[in-house]
Amino acid sequence: MKIGIIDADLLGRKKQRFPNLVCEKISAYWKEKGAEVHLLMDYDQVDAYDEVFISKVFTDTPVPEWISENVNMDTGEVSLPPNIHVGGTGFFFAHAPNLDDEIEHHMPDYDLYNEWIESEVEKARAQYAAKGKHFNEYSYRVQFKEYTDYSIGFVTRGCFRKCPFCVNQKYDHVFRHSPLEEFYDPNRKKICLLDDNVLGCGEWRDIIEDLLKTGKPFKFKQGMDERVLTDEKCEILFNASYDGDYTFAFDNISDYDLIHKKLKLIRKHTKATNIKFYVLVGFESTDAVDIENMWKRVALLMEYQCLPYIMRYQNKNESPWKESKYRGMYVTMARWCNQPNFFKKKSFREYCEANQERIKTEGKICSSMKAMLDFEEEYPEIAAKYFDLRFDSFLHR
Repeated sequence: MKIGIIDADLLGRKKQRFPNLVCEKISAYWKEKGAEVHLLMDYDQVDAYDEVFISKVFTDTPVPEWISENVNMDTGEVSLPPNIHVGGTGFFFAHAPNLDDEIEHHMPDYDLYNEWIESEVEKARAQYAAKGKHFNEYSYRVQFKEYTDYSIGFVTRGCFRKCPFCVNQKYDHVFRHSPLEEFYDPNRKKICLLDDNVLGCGEWRDIIEDLLKTGKPFKFKQGMDERVLTDEKCEILFNASYDGDYTFAFDNISDYDLIHKKLKLIRKHTKATNIKFYVLVGFESTDAVDIENMWKRVALLMEYQCLPYIMRYQNKNESPWKESKYRGMYVTMARWCNQPNFFKKKSFREYCEANQERIKTEGKICSSMKAMLDFEEEYPEIAAKYFDLRFDSFLHR
């Protein structure tokens, strides 16, 4: 039996650097059955395999027309050859079918991407050699750390929020999904959890304690729900051996007062500088009101020395912000906020001015400066309130 596995996001997205857990589980399942399993790096040879499994996380990841034209995201109807199987939120958004239990609860094949990684390393080595440059293999391999260093999985599933912009619509509560041992490899340095709302689970304490017992640094990759933080949760979470940023979400301006209260709670328990909030924009509208609401949230996070990460909303069919009059503001705000080295050191105005200084053509205005000036001319009161705020001005408050 020959099995082909395609990680559509890996093929279709230039900067994709996170393994597809479904692909790893399918690979492990079929290898256990004695099948010959291959990670395919194109769609050209699918007829040479008995079964081909194609997984896609992101709706805007391109796939060949012979696939996209035969998968109906709204109805779930698939009209593909019987040996071709597709799945994931990228194909079915909130209605992606579950894996069979024997695959869902299988230890992932953490070696699935090894050959691809080595191929990428060798290509880079050859490119550096051709240019007569030194190749720092260690530094280059860092980009593959999610593939090589982490045990990855879900310990819970579901969420009770039912946010209309989220693909997680199947369940109305959070529940235990898998024991940690189901995907934990003691030989791997760290643990990465993909849970949607682990702090909303009644067994959150047991889950964290299980993670602590491994002695390995861990992280929750999705934004945690700070709205359910308590003193006890903060005490345990902020004293854990956490890996990277503590990531939360600030999706709705309507939660402003509650988030403000929780930010005070966070700062009561920790002075950590690695606290980040996803800030959803372009969902309720893409007008000046949305721009101002974005700024209100960014300014509040800045006050509490937390980093914003701008998430521009896109649904299964479109990205509304791209059609907005203020597209330039969305782009420039994301570029500023999502690069901490800039955000921590420059105000928004200073960031735009720095971009302008790199323009060598006399009289030409860069896109960042144009977006800022146009918005400031139309809404001077908003600009006066926010454009000159600096993250470092709040450091000693």
